[in-house]
Amino acid sequence: MFRILLEEDTQYGDITSELIIPTGMRAEALIIAKERCVVAGVEYLRKNLEAMGIHVIESKKDGDVVSAGCVVMRMRGHARDLLKVERTLLNILGRMSGIATETRNIVEMVRKINPNVRIAATRKTLWGYLDKVAVMIGGGDPHRWNLGDMVMIKDNHIALVGLREAIERAKKVSFTKKIEVEVEKEEDAIMAAEMGANIVMLDNRDPEDVCRIAEKLKKYGVMVEVSGGINPENVMEYAQCDVDIISMGHITHSVRACNFSMEIEKID
Repeated sequence: MFRILLEEDTQYGDITSELIIPTGMRAEALIIAKERCVVAGVEYLRKNLEAMGIHVIESKKDGDVVSAGCVVMRMRGHARDLLKVERTLLNILGRMSGIATETRNIVEMVRKINPNVRIAATRKTLWGYLDKVAVMIGGGDPHRWNLGDMVMIKDNHIALVGLREAIERAKKVSFTKKIEVEVEKEEDAIMAAEMGANIVMLDNRDPEDVCRIAEKLKKYGVMVEVSGGINPENVMEYAQCDVDIISMGHITHSVRACNFSMEIEKID
């Protein structure tokens, strides 16, 4: 993703730096946090920066909590290169840190009343891999990395072939893959559990219904996931239920990027 975004930004060159900054000039740059946050994306960025000849001298670690004014990364390299990567670097660091910060906040909230529940991402992402890495840095679960990770029977699968047939066909998958079924009705949740689903996702149900249905599902030995419209304002209500996973699109599609800036100076 770093390379794609950088190439998009520089496909016609950096005409300003090429006109103003002498070839061969070297510089040191500091990446500074403008607010308190959980830092995420440092290791990913380090690898990409080093690959293009920018040396990261020191940095915070992914998962560190930093305050406003803290130096997150210190880098040295050709001045033109540092200026070229500035916006791409800050965009990735800001988005990933925003996701990690919000995830950490929610994880810490829910574990006060349900220490075993997992806060998981969904596939409602902008940069799939990086968004999910940021969720993990924040203490959350990535859920599926891609469509091949597990069998996940959703409403549109059921609309086309029906719930019972969908589960029967899904059971042909390798023993190495779990089967999850997304349901909105209580009777469908029970059917999925009885037919051998590993995970039953209760979608778009209010907390009272979730608690009641989850209690019934537990006797089947399935994991119970809840999803749909969950946000920081109502997540605690769902966490009080006997569920294993709370998946939230919020932590990737509705977070605010954290604010960082770059300061640069010439070196000999």
